[in-house]
Amino acid sequence: MRMLARRLLLPGLTTLALTATGCSSTPHTGAADAAAPATLAPAGDGTSQQLDVAAAPQGTPTPAAVARAGAKGRTEQSSFKVASYDQASGRAVIAKAPQGPAPSKSTTPSATAKPSGSASPSASPSADKPVAVGDVIASAPAPGAPNGLLAKVTEVVGKTDRGTEVKTASTTLASVLNDDKADGKVPVDPSSVTVEPLMKGVTFSWAKTGGVKFGPEGAKLPLGNLRLDVNAAVDTAPDAPASAGASVSGFVQLAPQVEFSYDGSGGSGPRGAFLGMSGDWSSQWKLQGRAAASTGAPKRIPFAKLHSAPVIQVGPVPVVVNLDMTCYVQVEADGRVTLDVQQDVKGDFKVGGTYALGKGWTPVSQSNVKSTPVTATVTASGKVKGALGAEASVGLYGAVGVSADFAPYLRGEADAKATASSDGKTSLSGSWALYGGFDLSGNLHLQLSLFGTPLFERKIPLGALNREWALASGHAER
Repeated sequence: MRMLARRLLLPGLTTLALTATGCSSTPHTGAADAAAPATLAPAGDGTSQQLDVAAAPQGTPTPAAVARAGAKGRTEQSSFKVASYDQASGRAVIAKAPQGPAPSKSTTPSATAKPSGSASPSASPSADKPVAVGDVIASAPAPGAPNGLLAKVTEVVGKTDRGTEVKTASTTLASVLNDDKADGKVPVDPSSVTVEPLMKGVTFSWAKTGGVKFGPEGAKLPLGNLRLDVNAAVDTAPDAPASAGASVSGFVQLAPQVEFSYDGSGGSGPRGAFLGMSGDWSSQWKLQGRAAASTGAPKRIPFAKLHSAPVIQVGPVPVVVNLDMTCYVQVEADGRVTLDVQQDVKGDFKVGGTYALGKGWTPVSQSNVKSTPVTATVTASGKVKGALGAEASVGLYGAVGVSADFAPYLRGEADAKATASSDGKTSLSGSWALYGGFDLSGNLHLQLSLFGTPLFERKIPLGALNREWALASGHAER
């Protein structure tokens, strides 16, 4: 009877697969009621300015920005760099930066320049002025500070053969952005992303502006996209036959970007801020065989870690953003089922935190996902849920500010019942259903106070965002 049940379900689920594959793509939207940054009125004193937000120029040194003590609103691009930094002691050596091409005025305006008729930051008469106690330094990545440095000078120790040694203490972005405003999105350069494969069979590709491409799929990718392909065996259930060996194959393709905004026009700390990550997402993946996660407990199989530390230029201030992502496949099943599950997903996502004076930090989580043709086969009664997702985090100067887990998934159910009586009569019935969906969850972290906003006592959950839609179902009786 067990074999008879299988014979019923296999044709039924094959019909289901053909039905799903033959349909055109249908959008399925699931967006949280995201809290947009509050609309803020101008400060009214005429000193607040709108700073450009752009990727820092590549191929040239990025000088540090310095906010001079006792000169509020005078943050400027200096002629110095951080030559070395010791995190344990907080000591840094400040030296003259190598001379390079002058930065574009459109991407590095002076934080105190007037909207018109202003000189570029490199023309500032105090650019060469030595650092002093009370000055705040904002630096791109430097020796000993791979995630950049944002610090206040507490003591000038003295001259060395490498430069001026100083003692520093941690500070906030409010001390360098002051009462200015900034708002922008910066795409992450895919060539700056480092990848650590966590299993055999993982390849990495990207394409960027200028026609530069990398990897076997680079020629096929839209500009600004990166892609991970995986084709690997995974652990098989201990009692599974050799014919039920498990494997995962497919790809994840995305175009991440950093979103950053700041409004200090109130003059006494930020009135608003936002930090987040967003981007387009597409994936195609297939899970086959009897994976070890057949006991009812979800099994997460990470296959690659990604890291990038892009420098965005907020006016004269280099802001170092740290992005980390772990891509994984997850399978959850009850019963001893052998799977053949395939999923295509396209869409976008946005996660982050927004701050408004008087309201504090509020989570933002959004996603718009479209399912494309899918297939699923289960050779016995049971339930299965398979996901290809990513754990991601975004922060500033090495401190995590937002963490998120985005997991588009496919869920299937199959049930077969067979009965027989002594007079020789038999009956067989079966049903199946297939669902698509996604889960989005995460947290805001204490380190968001780096903007200069008040601390909060614990992590603030993004809130579990889940959307699910029926793809197809069927029932047969005999």
